[in-house]
Amino acid sequence: MFAIYMRELKSYFLTPIGYTFCGMFLVVSGFVFAQSTLMAQSTSSIGEYFRWMMCIFAILLPLLTMKLFSEERKSRTEQILLTSPVSITGIVFGKYLAALTVFAATFVANSFNFVLLFKYGTPNASSILMNILGIFLLGAAFLAIGLLLSSITENQLIAAISAMVVNAAMLLVSLIAGNVESTFWRTVLKWFSVMDRFVPFTNQMLDVSAIIYYISLAAVALFLTTRVIEKRRWS
Repeated sequence: MFAIYMRELKSYFLTPIGYTFCGMFLVVSGFVFAQSTLMAQSTSSIGEYFRWMMCIFAILLPLLTMKLFSEERKSRTEQILLTSPVSITGIVFGKYLAALTVFAATFVANSFNFVLLFKYGTPNASSILMNILGIFLLGAAFLAIGLLLSSITENQLIAAISAMVVNAAMLLVSLIAGNVESTFWRTVLKWFSVMDRFVPFTNQMLDVSAIIYYISLAAVALFLTTRVIEKRRWS
């Protein structure tokens, strides 16, 4: 698994994908941070910044996952990978952890924006930390979903667009739930809503159920990815 992990990690910076993701992430999130927090001259708008970050994640994170399996199929190297002395689970987790590492490193670099808040004001540190934890878990779940969709197609563009659509749909569930008259279905939709699950973090609450939800969402996507690859291995 470690060999797969290192291979994928290096590939991000041997191609433009890694630099494109890091650059776009830092520029766009920095701009949103400046507009929603610094220009507003208020730390009460932190919640708005993280809501925008959800939308940014939905669009940018598929850039990290679109090539992970689809490129293997297109370049006909998938069979070599599948016959290597590495389990399917090891292959999937190696690729996933490589994408997660690039995302985490960029996210940590981006989080230094908050140093400016402490320099020019007295923001609520616990609120910022809870929001960072929640948004990171959401990003990890989005990466797992993107990996699953990359395993289904050999076209990187289709993998990226489909991941963006699924991520956007998961964010919009909360809005759809608000317009549903049935209490039962509204409750069901809100239970699946990644945005509603994020609300406790904005209220400085360490919601264990929300943490389990995001981790479970990622785990299910990774499990389905292993099943897709396993089926293709023996087909």
